[in-house]
Amino acid sequence: MFEALNQTLTDTLGPAGPLLALGGVGILLIVLALPTMLKREKDPLERIRQQRMGKVETVQALRRGGKSAGADKLERFAGYLEPKTAEELSATRLKLLRAGYHSKGAVRMFHFAQFALGLGILFIGLILALLKSSQQEMTASTLVMYTILPAAIGYYAPQYWVQRRVQGRQQEITEGFPDALDMMLVCVEAGQSLDQSIIRVANEARAGYPALSEEFEMVAHEVKAGKERAVVLRDMSERVGLPDITSFTTTLIQSASFGTSIADALRVYSSEMRDKRVMRAEEKANTIPTKLTLGTMLFTVPPLLVILIGPSLYKFAAQMTGG
Repeated sequence: MFEALNQTLTDTLGPAGPLLALGGVGILLIVLALPTMLKREKDPLERIRQQRMGKVETVQALRRGGKSAGADKLERFAGYLEPKTAEELSATRLKLLRAGYHSKGAVRMFHFAQFALGLGILFIGLILALLKSSQQEMTASTLVMYTILPAAIGYYAPQYWVQRRVQGRQQEITEGFPDALDMMLVCVEAGQSLDQSIIRVANEARAGYPALSEEFEMVAHEVKAGKERAVVLRDMSERVGLPDITSFTTTLIQSASFGTSIADALRVYSSEMRDKRVMRAEEKANTIPTKLTLGTMLFTVPPLLVILIGPSLYKFAAQMTGG
């Protein structure tokens, strides 16, 4: 019976027919088992064990984040779309915050995008493999290229996108931070408070540096909500993840703690930021000759060799042919 089934699948789908059929059965079983797994109730004993270890309250507090249970469509799948430990959940949320995704359901949406893209592209690859196997024979390597490789690319694509977003936002904040400090210094010296200066800088920087403006607006809103300024500044430093922002927040916190002038601290720090911007520009300028070396070798040396050696080679070839 198995030999007849194997022969039928081979005749219908090609040499990779049994493997494709096995993969289709596996996907079908996964689809049939998903509703049962999603509706499965949690074990009360496991919850008691986690409460003894002190992990449940922390994870649930990070998941809720002050948002109602019915506000997010993926809330009921939180147990499958979020990390199980508080450390992994905090690391993923921090990475998404640095990428600019501040919603409470960002972690669930991130993992949902990973699974959806991975399974979706895998399903499309299986369909294409079936169509191709019906026309010609497929090897194992070709089957992997049509199914596993695209699925892996789809699964890791959200991670690559988030990483690029983090790098882009950090680059934008680094470029606009010296100008924002100069503007904040002008506002403070004109008589405005630090909170008013932050709001003004956020409004003025929105056109050129929206990421930096968003961070300053978040600081202003949290201070208005009653949160301590030192805590808000530390949260901003952790959320951005740049040494310049960390030094800036430390300077403001120390200035407020020791009672020194904020204007003097901003004046010194803004001068240092301008010097660092000039140094970064000079560093990029110094790397230009090195980067141009490869282009010069590729586009200058071959034509020069053709011009110098080409006639001699032509004459030598003509003499050899005539001889």
